Amino acid sequence: MKERSEIRKRVYLAYGLMCLFALAIVGQVANIQFVEGEEWRGKAQTQTTRFETIEATRGNIFAEDGSLLATSKPIYEVRWDASVPTITNGLFNDSIDALAAGLSRIFNGRSRESWKRELTQARNSGSRYHLIKRNIEHAELKKLRSLPLFNKGQYKGGLVIIQKSRRAKPFRELASRTIGFDRPGFSVGIEGAYSQELGGVNGKRLMQKIAGGVWKPLNDESEIEPEEGMDLVTSIDINIQDVAEAALETQLRKSGAESGCAVLMEVETGYIKAIANLTLQADGSYRETYNYALGAATEPGSTFKLASIICLLEDGHIALTDTVDIEGGILKFYDRTMRDSKTGVYDRITIAKAFEISSNVGISKLVDQYYRKNPSAFVGRIRKMKLDQPLGTEIPGEGKPFIKDPKDATWSGVSLPWMSIGYEMLMTPMQMLSLYNAVANDGKMVKPRFVKAIKRHGLVQREFDTEVIEAKICSNGTLKAVRGLLEGVVEHGTASNLRHAAYQIAGKTGTAQVAAGAAGYKKGKVTYQASFVGYFPAESPRYSCVVVVNNPSSAVYYGNLVAGPVFKEISDKVYSTQLKMHPALLTDTAMLASRAPSSKVTRNVDLQNALDKVGVQTIIAAPDAEWVVAQSRQDSLMLVARTVQENLIPRVIGMGAKDALFLLENLGLHVRMIGSGMVRKQSITAGTRATKGREIIIELS
Repeated sequence: MKERSEIRKRVYLAYGLMCLFALAIVGQVANIQFVEGEEWRGKAQTQTTRFETIEATRGNIFAEDGSLLATSKPIYEVRWDASVPTITNGLFNDSIDALAAGLSRIFNGRSRESWKRELTQARNSGSRYHLIKRNIEHAELKKLRSLPLFNKGQYKGGLVIIQKSRRAKPFRELASRTIGFDRPGFSVGIEGAYSQELGGVNGKRLMQKIAGGVWKPLNDESEIEPEEGMDLVTSIDINIQDVAEAALETQLRKSGAESGCAVLMEVETGYIKAIANLTLQADGSYRETYNYALGAATEPGSTFKLASIICLLEDGHIALTDTVDIEGGILKFYDRTMRDSKTGVYDRITIAKAFEISSNVGISKLVDQYYRKNPSAFVGRIRKMKLDQPLGTEIPGEGKPFIKDPKDATWSGVSLPWMSIGYEMLMTPMQMLSLYNAVANDGKMVKPRFVKAIKRHGLVQREFDTEVIEAKICSNGTLKAVRGLLEGVVEHGTASNLRHAAYQIAGKTGTAQVAAGAAGYKKGKVTYQASFVGYFPAESPRYSCVVVVNNPSSAVYYGNLVAGPVFKEISDKVYSTQLKMHPALLTDTAMLASRAPSSKVTRNVDLQNALDKVGVQTIIAAPDAEWVVAQSRQDSLMLVARTVQENLIPRVIGMGAKDALFLLENLGLHVRMIGSGMVRKQSITAGTRATKGREIIIELS
């Protein structure tokens, strides 16, 4: 009896413990479900699903005429869901050989057998997100979609396509550093400056984690569509940009230079029409790797003499007809000797002559004479012209100018004369260009600008007006005087090789010595920087331009011979292609009387479309005729029918070769052409019955 009681107690104890354990489990389940439920559900959700960023399509960057400078090119990642229920074993077996062969053909480099093994393995393992290929282009994607099985789409064939984008520059290296790029932590050029406007607003896509740790996109109502970026319209003229880069590269190769830059700016607005920056690469090529025009602050050399002359004229110290003794081109200031490029040629000459021949001694002697006792007056004038301040361009990376102050610890007795000719200071080519542009622009200094407007879906969202840095850098009298000096430099000074018979250039040459290291000058280790900066046409300036060539390795390193030809090639291109720079043509009555162009005999619809494009007024005498000839009127063209009868040889005189061939070969004739251009003679008279296989000779003018 006692034993039974003992057993009963043990059973009750065990039962009680089991009940307590069960209650603990129920309590913990309740706790997890109702108290900690949200936390655990959240963790589970984050481990199996997540939101992935959908990058917005970046906006385009256009040249002034609408040419694409930068755009977002779609690229695709292709995967395959091998477990789609509609892919039966029979369908897979029937499709695999052709599918593998197609993949081998599209992605050359892998065999059909290799693709077949991979796809079969993916099928057997039930892969739901098997990678086919990353970063493929639209042409390849189009071929993929036509392959067996894949041509059934995502839900029947398992083809999963994920679109991304890659930035592309259709003109490749053309202005590439100015266009720039926008990468995490490192942005340059227009892309970097307008990253927010171009970037748009990213979207969100819900992804699910599947076997193998792979994330697969889900179709979900919570997906947020991205908002594409806005477009930029720049001031770049693609044709002038091409000329600027080609001319600069040619000159860099000719002179064996390390680098160089060229910038063309519209005088009144400050819009940059072309900007080229080239650097010598290890393989001997030249590429755009750094924006020298904007970022390289160096000693400008003789091009700064313009600022020195402005200071002297504004303070009333000189007149251009005054004379200065340049002492044969050699003068000693304390322990340093100033030299001209040519010595022993001149002694006493006019100040105008000293500027035109770029006499270092002449300019530095005048500045030292009048400002030695008060150098702050000279520096103050420089600052009044805003030459000590950055231009504040929208593109980041502008070099900081440096104008030495008399209070600086490095100021010495030679600082003033050497500053007067562009040493012991720093300026970028763009900053120097702004000074010369201000002289051309009646004294108004404007900020260089690269972007004209921001657009969304073709509609202008914002336009950028000209921004004035300084309303007047000097008086009108001084402007008139220095403009005459700059014209004289080209007419009979150091840049006389740039004279042009059709239009006048005004500007200044510069040949600066650049020290190679801290002790470069003392050890004689120097390189050269050749430059030319000016504007054209001199009498009514429309464009200003600066060209700088760094470290030419040949024996020729002077600005007029190294940088000047680049300037002239750019200015010649601009002058020859812009009608607004030829006012005589716009007012010449003889020219106006024959404004309507001549035309070849051609198809009616083609000629009408062409004339509409160029804005030529037409009078259509035969609206239903297929072929027409244009007859000139005072300010229009009359389109008259040219009859073409079936089975008869037509009159092709006056037609282009393409149209003549079309008509004659359609009649079964064998055509032999002599020359090129427009048809001026045909061997068989028009109206003769056409015989198949007969030869006809057409002579082209």
